[in-house]
Amino acid sequence: MSALYKELQAADSFKIRMPYPFSNYDRQLLTLLYQPLIGAEAAAFYLTLWAEGEVDREEATHYTLMNILGISIAKVFEARIQLEAIGLLRTYRKDEENRSFIYELCPPLDPKSFFADPLLSMFLFSKIGESAYRRVRDRFVIHTEIGEGYEEVSRTFTDIYQPVHAKAGYPAETKDLQERTSGSYETDSAFDFGLLRQGLSEQLVPNRVLTASIRAMISKLAFLYSWGPLEMQKVVLLAIDDDYNLTVDGIKKAAADYYKLTVATSAPQLVPVHKTEAKPAEAPKTRQDELILYLESASPVEVLRDIANGKEPLPADVQLANQLVVQYGMEPAVVNVLLQYVLLRTDMKLTKAYVEKIASHWLRKNITTAKDAMELARTEHEQYVKWKSEGSPASSSKVPARSNRGKPVREEKLPEWFYQKDEAPAETSAPKNDNLEVEKQKLLAKLAMKRVKGD
Repeated sequence: MSALYKELQAADSFKIRMPYPFSNYDRQLLTLLYQPLIGAEAAAFYLTLWAEGEVDREEATHYTLMNILGISIAKVFEARIQLEAIGLLRTYRKDEENRSFIYELCPPLDPKSFFADPLLSMFLFSKIGESAYRRVRDRFVIHTEIGEGYEEVSRTFTDIYQPVHAKAGYPAETKDLQERTSGSYETDSAFDFGLLRQGLSEQLVPNRVLTASIRAMISKLAFLYSWGPLEMQKVVLLAIDDDYNLTVDGIKKAAADYYKLTVATSAPQLVPVHKTEAKPAEAPKTRQDELILYLESASPVEVLRDIANGKEPLPADVQLANQLVVQYGMEPAVVNVLLQYVLLRTDMKLTKAYVEKIASHWLRKNITTAKDAMELARTEHEQYVKWKSEGSPASSSKVPARSNRGKPVREEKLPEWFYQKDEAPAETSAPKNDNLEVEKQKLLAKLAMKRVKGD
């Protein structure tokens, strides 16, 4: 009696939660499949909670259930644990001065899943016998024979849909998807979990946390965001908690946060493959178009890496770029133009105050595309030069065009697009010096390499 007193008392209050309204079909399943397993009292307890849960009401005490069912508190507790054991009820308890419970009803399994479960199906067989078992199974499980000579040609999800990253506006790489014979991203074969494990130590990510549901979610997220095992390693490390546990919701949130930081703030869209193929993206016709395509499709981190000739950018630079995208809502393509403009004209110095001053101007002007950002940088270049001079103590006064010795002042580099207009005219009025030409050739070489890799 003391054990029961610790578990449940008649004065304890309770509330009922239902995931969605149940149907008459669920009632049939409960009566014919579950009632032989749990008994009439537990079935009546479930039906009572069902009826009460369909009405929005305040907390009630267990006296209410005792009066409706006509049973003792011990019988109520016995019925409750029967439902919990069979998977029809989840119970949550809060221990305070007045103990309270939340009863969350779970719907019965669909017939196919019920009879495929070895424990439930054998339990029912032992309770009602072979003839009754076959009769109830034939009632709920409909067998449909496929005619001879037919083979399944159904398309899978990945056959029809592919992710398109909203900020870039171009379909993600689909090489891995084309190698999948089944087209299903829910199988382990669609994702290299062996490579994933190689980069995760057992101390940080125990193998036990990679359950079937977690592995399935990793495969889906890798498909959605077009990530490989190396990117998913970072997502897993972000998602694992202090107790070395992984949850489905936690890994989904970590993947979304990582995508926002490294790619775009808007989630990727899923579009039918045949629609994407019907309207292929036109190949860039000019160098200006190639550069715009690059700036629109690359992430800010990738641009920082490319400007530094493949070297990993410092965390402070990455944080500044991420802040512009995530906190201030700038388009990644616009941030790419801003980073390239500031770095190349300030001798590779990314001064936060100077970047934020230009960024605030572009935000007020509602600049959302790389092309618009380039044009505004051209037209406002003189103003930006003044802002840079105002922020530099050594440049507080106007610098003469030539020094006392008659040597010309060194001109700062500017991005290639600064001297190109929309159709890339053959002749440009920009100053031509050796440093500028070298920089232009470097950028063009990078773009050419990216196009080769993309092909």
